[in-house]
Amino acid sequence: MKGYSFTAASGVGNATGANFLVKTPDLSFLVDCGLVQGSQFAAEENREAFIYRAADIRFLFVTHAHMDHVGRIPKLVKEGFSGTIYSTPETKELAALMLDDAVTLLEREAKEKKLDPIYNREDIGRAMGLWKTIEYHVQTEITSDISVFLKDAGHVLGSSIVEITLKGLGKKLAFTGDLGNSPTPLLRDTEYVTDADYMIMESVYGDRNHEPKDVRDERLKQILQKTLGRGGTAVIPAFSLERTQVILFEIHRLFEENALPRVPVFLDSPLGMKITSVYERYVRDFNDERKQEIAKEGNLFDFPGLKIIGSHQESESVDRITGPKIIIAGSGMSVGGRVLHHEKFFLGDPNATILLVGYQVPGSAGRQIEDRAKKIVLDGSYVKIRAEIEKISGYSSHKDSDHLVEFVSHALPKVQKIFIAMGETKSSAFLAQRIRDEIGGNALVPEKGKEYIL
Repeated sequence: MKGYSFTAASGVGNATGANFLVKTPDLSFLVDCGLVQGSQFAAEENREAFIYRAADIRFLFVTHAHMDHVGRIPKLVKEGFSGTIYSTPETKELAALMLDDAVTLLEREAKEKKLDPIYNREDIGRAMGLWKTIEYHVQTEITSDISVFLKDAGHVLGSSIVEITLKGLGKKLAFTGDLGNSPTPLLRDTEYVTDADYMIMESVYGDRNHEPKDVRDERLKQILQKTLGRGGTAVIPAFSLERTQVILFEIHRLFEENALPRVPVFLDSPLGMKITSVYERYVRDFNDERKQEIAKEGNLFDFPGLKIIGSHQESESVDRITGPKIIIAGSGMSVGGRVLHHEKFFLGDPNATILLVGYQVPGSAGRQIEDRAKKIVLDGSYVKIRAEIEKISGYSSHKDSDHLVEFVSHALPKVQKIFIAMGETKSSAFLAQRIRDEIGGNALVPEKGKEYIL
């Protein structure tokens, strides 16, 4: 008789590409179906066939809307998936924006390599037609054997920890997705998993810690003060989802405190603006302090001096505007988007600062900038690096090593096994060892494609 099993189809040995398969005696379902991002071979990996037949999958649960968790869903549909997709309403709305934005880049990459794109807008439309929503904290019966309960992961708007009860097995699986770096400037704190038998969790920062909040905030202020004080430009590559909103909020706060001169701030991210408008409509997900602030003062993300950039022509003209300024642009790893031409313009300027505020995948242009390479290739051109390069990890939307261990401690002693995924190999291995040594958890790093019996 067939039993229950878990397989990491991808999302191990890499912080991106989350895709997890669960088999029951009656059916198979997935949690997340994301793109591999940033690495030299990402495009080839994303074209590879899934390790399962897409038509055999009955359900897909989505933890949140980042592309490394949703970016291959249309490919899954294109290859035969016709089941149901479940997530929070916020994740569904954000995923539609993220996928629509990404398809242009995927089509361009395919054209350059004289290949067909891995999916198109029609496939995205079909995927959205299969998508249903579940609110937080509502026990939802999926089948007679499967029920699901969503907790707030505190990572980005709508992000969830997906707790799945397998009634025939009498066990609960908790898929953490990405766990928020609580307390965050905007969102509620991550909720804990306390009664799961198995946990599949992220480890992006499994081997290192972030700066404390007060250090993080002070560094942002000092870096911007120094750059603007010498008449330079601060270029901030920022993920459109969550990071852009947090950085807008923090710069607004610094202006209100008169900690910075009132220089122009250019938001050069059409997707970032669309996502910001979604954030403005889901105030219910914000923490209590931000809710009170909105009730008293209104919009957190708009302030005097903020300029929204529309066309590509306008985007390119921003670089030639003289005087100190701040440019926030996508994408966060410098692998595409408008930030590329801003970096090409300012990386050679010793008065400028490139301020990295998020994780940079190995092999990405962002990681090369973070590592202070003497020169890099950007958009087909060699660029020498003379600008100041600064990194603030405290604005990461991911828990760091200490807080990941603390998160797992709340699941003990109930949790039988903790699968450590969604991290670079050394990061995952380090976190698994910490969990075993420090709190006695049965943690292991799963092998990609290996089936584990539950």
